[in-house]
Amino acid sequence: MISIKNILVVGTLVAFSNLLIACGNEPKLKHQVVVDSVKLGLDTTKVSPLKQAIKPLDTIKYNQKLISLANGDTSGRWPVKQQPYPLASAILPFKRVVAYYGNLYSKKMGILGEFPPNEMLARLDVEVKRWEKADPETTVQPALHYIAVVAQGDPGKDGKYRYRMPDKQIDSVLSIAKKRDAIVFLDIQVALSDIHTELPLLEKYLKLPQVHLGIDPEFSMKTGVKPGTKIGTYDAADINFCSNYLAKLVRENNLSPKIFVIHRFTKNMVTNSKSIKSHAEVQLVMHMDGWGEPDLKRGSYRYFIYMEPVQFAGFKLFYKNDLKKAPHHMMTPDELMKLRPRPIYVQYQ
Repeated sequence: MISIKNILVVGTLVAFSNLLIACGNEPKLKHQVVVDSVKLGLDTTKVSPLKQAIKPLDTIKYNQKLISLANGDTSGRWPVKQQPYPLASAILPFKRVVAYYGNLYSKKMGILGEFPPNEMLARLDVEVKRWEKADPETTVQPALHYIAVVAQGDPGKDGKYRYRMPDKQIDSVLSIAKKRDAIVFLDIQVALSDIHTELPLLEKYLKLPQVHLGIDPEFSMKTGVKPGTKIGTYDAADINFCSNYLAKLVRENNLSPKIFVIHRFTKNMVTNSKSIKSHAEVQLVMHMDGWGEPDLKRGSYRYFIYMEPVQFAGFKLFYKNDLKKAPHHMMTPDELMKLRPRPIYVQYQ
């Protein structure tokens, strides 16, 4: 049986997520103009071998949504160029994912485990409605982002400082998500293990159409130090391994594209980002995971998400940690809609 004390250690490890710098708000973009794939620099030569039985991707709408998310950026970074069109059943950017994050064993790791399931879902419903009001043009896709491999303070029998959640708990999360037609993210904190070992162990769940992936560089301890003592890191090679793995699952199992979320709040958490590869079967989200006051979060978003574009952008909000310092304010959907680029994945912890 898992030691709750060890799992709760992670509640204190998240305190690393506070390296943040300031930047300003950005105006909204009106996007009545149809933009073609040439202007966006989309690479139409990267076509998935998976044949779609459903209607083709609406590339005009897809391009319009990318322009809207760029929110008037003129730097040439956003929308990200030379990206393959996704398979026709892609979620992003047609829907915005709004996710609750956590683990059922602990009330300290996030909203997902803090409240009983029905109360948690009711709170998620409130956030979904707020986002529907802030951006009526984008459907909201509710999600549960569940930490399936947890970095912990105890080394365990193999000395890897991580605990793999039992199948029955993952099954419980899937059952809870079904009540809202929510998708599920399985998040991996490898600690002293590695992503090549941990990812394949979740394959039976990742073969399900509603299950997607998240990885957390903060707890990828490549130097062998105990998680929580330093901030970890992933290289583009690690991210590409995951993307290739997911793309293969999609092709072999005739699935819709998988959303792949990478947490980030410092530069060194993700190295060689320009070498990250894109696939029609995988939708990459670089997710700003830092906590703090609004100006600091905007700065972190600008330096680590805006300046190093990958494909899509995500943003994390903390119900408690974001309120610790003045002005004691958690950013609202309206405020996040002013960011450049606009996040298409939003997570609450």
